[in-house]
Amino acid sequence: MREIKVELGERSYPVVIGDGARFELSRVLPASADRVMFVTQQAVVDAGWLDRVDPGVPYKVSVIPDGEANKSLVTFETLTRTFAANGLSRADVVVAVGGGIVTDIAGFAAATYHRGMAYVNVATTLLAQVDAAIGGKTGVNLPEGKNLVGAFWQPAAVLCDTETLTSLPPREWACGKGEMAKYAFLGEAPRPEQEMEEQVARCVAIKAEVVAADELEGDRRMVLNYGHTLAHALEAAGFEAHPDWDLRHGEAVAIGLIYAALLAQRLGRIDEARVAEHRAVVGAYDLPSSLPPDAVAAELVTFMGRDKKAHQDLTFVLDGPNGVEPVRGVAEADVLATLADMGAAT
Repeated sequence: MREIKVELGERSYPVVIGDGARFELSRVLPASADRVMFVTQQAVVDAGWLDRVDPGVPYKVSVIPDGEANKSLVTFETLTRTFAANGLSRADVVVAVGGGIVTDIAGFAAATYHRGMAYVNVATTLLAQVDAAIGGKTGVNLPEGKNLVGAFWQPAAVLCDTETLTSLPPREWACGKGEMAKYAFLGEAPRPEQEMEEQVARCVAIKAEVVAADELEGDRRMVLNYGHTLAHALEAAGFEAHPDWDLRHGEAVAIGLIYAALLAQRLGRIDEARVAEHRAVVGAYDLPSSLPPDAVAAELVTFMGRDKKAHQDLTFVLDGPNGVEPVRGVAEADVLATLADMGAAT
C-alpha cells in the first residue's frame, strides 16, 4: 500500500493506493463524521466493491445512473434532493465510490449542499485513480460542453483500490490509459512493465505536485489538460450530434494528444521527431489517433471556444522548447488547418 499526500496546507489530504485501499475508509474519514452517504452506481454494487466497506458510522447508499449523458444537472438535483430527504447535515460525509462520473457528481454535490460538506473519493476505475478523483475538480456537463458547471472542492481523502481494476472492461481501461499517455509528457511516466500500483502511484505523484503548485488552475495546472481541448470538443459533439462516435474520455484524449502535437509542429514549437514520439506513446497504449470519419472542423472549433482555459480566444496546452505549457491566442486558421490535416471536413 502506498500513500501520497496532496500538499494544500490545511486542506492537504492523503491518496492511498493499493489492493484493498477501500478498506481504509474508516481511517481516513473525518473524525467529525456523524453519518455517511455512499454515492455509487449499480455496476459498482453488482461487482461487490461496496461489500464489507465499513465507514465506522451509520450510512446509506444512493445509486446514480451510469453513462456520460447522466453527468448532468438533472442527476445533480436528484442527488442533492436525496441528501435533503435523508436529513444530511454539514457534519455528515459524502463518499463517492466509482469512476470519474461518480466522483465528479458526488464531489460537486458535496461542494454545494449546505454550502459545502466533506467528501471522500473511493476510485474504482483507472481514469478516476490516475486523474478524476484527485485535485478537487468537480462538476457536471451541459449539452453545450463538458464540465461547464462545477466547483473546486478538495476531498478529505482519496482511496485508489487497484483490486477494483480487475473488473474493468477493455473500454474502461482505455479511459484511464488515455490519461496515462498524457502523463508521459508531464513527468516521469509510468512504464507498462511496472506493477499497476506503481503505475497509478507515478501518475498520482505527478498530479499531486501540479495541484499543490496551482490548485485553482491559474496557469500551471492547465498542463493537466494536455490533449483535452480537442478531447472535450469531440465528447461534446458526440453528446447529441454524433452519438455514433461512442468515444470514451481516454480515447478522445489520445486523439487530442496527437492533434496537440500536430498543432505545435505547425506553430514551430516542436519537430517531426517529437510528433512521432506522441504517436508512439499513444500507439503503445493501443489507443486511437484519428478523428471520427465525419468530423467537421468548424463544429469542433465552436466547442473548443467554450473550453474553460479560453479567455475569449482559442487556448491550447501545447508541447514546446520549454515543455508542455498553455498557449493563448492560437489563430483559428491554424486550428482549422491542423484539423483538416487530420481528415476533418472543412
